[in-house]
Amino acid sequence: MPTTPPTSTVAIETHGCKLNKADSQDLATQFMSAGFQIVDATEPADIYILNSCTVTHVADRKARQALRAARRRNSNTLVIATGCYAQRSPKDLRELDGVTFVTGNTGKTDLVEQVLRLTNDIPKPFSTGFDVESVDRPPLGTRAMVKIQEGCNQVCAYCIVPKVRGRERSVPLDLMVKQVNQRVSQGYSEIVLTGTQLGSYGFDLPDATLETLISTLLSETAVARLRISSLQPQEITSGLLELWKDQRLCPHFHVPLQSGSNSVLSRMGRRYTSGQYMQSVSNILSKLPDAAITTDVLVGFPGEGPEEHAESLSLCRSIPFARMHIFPYSTRPGTTAAHFKDKVEDRLKTQRVHELLNLGQDHEAAFLRRFEGSIRQVLWEDLTYAQGRMVSKGLTDNYIRVISEANATLTGSLRQALLGKQAARGTVWAQAI
Repeated sequence: MPTTPPTSTVAIETHGCKLNKADSQDLATQFMSAGFQIVDATEPADIYILNSCTVTHVADRKARQALRAARRRNSNTLVIATGCYAQRSPKDLRELDGVTFVTGNTGKTDLVEQVLRLTNDIPKPFSTGFDVESVDRPPLGTRAMVKIQEGCNQVCAYCIVPKVRGRERSVPLDLMVKQVNQRVSQGYSEIVLTGTQLGSYGFDLPDATLETLISTLLSETAVARLRISSLQPQEITSGLLELWKDQRLCPHFHVPLQSGSNSVLSRMGRRYTSGQYMQSVSNILSKLPDAAITTDVLVGFPGEGPEEHAESLSLCRSIPFARMHIFPYSTRPGTTAAHFKDKVEDRLKTQRVHELLNLGQDHEAAFLRRFEGSIRQVLWEDLTYAQGRMVSKGLTDNYIRVISEANATLTGSLRQALLGKQAARGTVWAQAI
C-alpha cells in the first residue's frame, strides 16, 4: 500500500566547503523524499543536523557552538553531528551536552534510515494514493552543488582532509549526467561542480577526465550555467581553458595559492611553484580577461620567516584577485605539519593575516570597480518586495554579488517565475553584499 512518511521538521546547517554544501543538498533531498519537512537552520526543529568542517581549530569551535545553540533553541530536538569534524573526532562531539547522535562522512549515505530508527517513525497510509517519489518538490535554491569526486591522494603537510574524506574516487560519468539533468528538471539554473580534488576526476574511470566530464555535461544536459568550484594551478591546461568558449561555463576560477614562497610551498607538500601559479593565472586572463580569480592563502605555516611572508605579499600584489580568503595556520592533529618545529608566534601570525586581509579588500574593491555599470548575465537568487520597491539579489557569471532596485508590482506568481531565471541582459550594479 502507498504510504506517507512522517512529517517531522529537519534543519540542516552546513559549515565549510562547497563539497559539504553538496552533501547537505543531497541530504535535504533525501529527507524530503522520505517525507520530512526542511526548515531553516535557525528555526526550532524536531531534528537538527550539523554538517561540520574541521579544517581549522576555529571550524571546530564553530561546530561546537552551533550544536549547543541548536539544543538551546529546542530542548527536545534530536541533535545530530556529521561531516568532517564528526569523522575526525567523534568522541569529542559525543561528549558534548545535548548531542544525540554522531556519524562521520561515511555515515551520511544512510543518515535518513538512522534517523528513522532513532525516532521510531513509522510510515502511515498515504490518503491520496500517490507514491511518495512522484510528488513534485521545490528546489532548495537556484544553485545546486553537485559532487563529481571525493577524497584526496595529494597529502599536503597541513591538511586534514585526506583523513576525513579518504582516498580519491570519481562519480561515474553516466551518473553525473543523470544527476545534472535531475537538478535542471528540479528548477536549478546553475550547477556547481564540487569535489576535494576536481582535477583528478576520472583517474579511476576508463576514458574519463575533467575535460571529458565538462564537455559531456555541456553536450548532454540542458544546464543553463555551469561553474567549477576549485582547481589546482597545474591542472589548468590549454585544453581545459578551450572549453570556456561555451558561455554557459562561468568565467570564475578558484585557484588556491596557500603561499607565494617556493620554500614554504615545498614544506607544505604543494605540487607547484609560485612561477607555475602565476603562469596559470596569466593563461586564464589571456583567454578570459573578465574572469574572476579567487584564492586561498595560508598564513604562518611553521618556519615561515619574514622573507617568505614578503614573497607571498609580493605575489599577491601582482595578481588582480577578485577575492582572497586568508586563513591563519592551525595545527591539525594527525597531519605531518603538526610535528613541525619553529611555529610562528601568534602575534606575528595575526599581523601577517591583517596585511593580507587589507590587500584582499583592495583587490576586491578594484575588481568590483571594473564592472560598475557594465552588462553581464545575472542569476537572480532572491527577490523581495516592500513599499513599492522590488529588490533583486543575484550572482554574475564572474562571481560578483549584485543588487538591483526598481519600482515594480511584484505578485507572488511573478516572483516565482523570476527566481532562478537568468537575465539575458541586465545592468549590473556591482556592489558587494
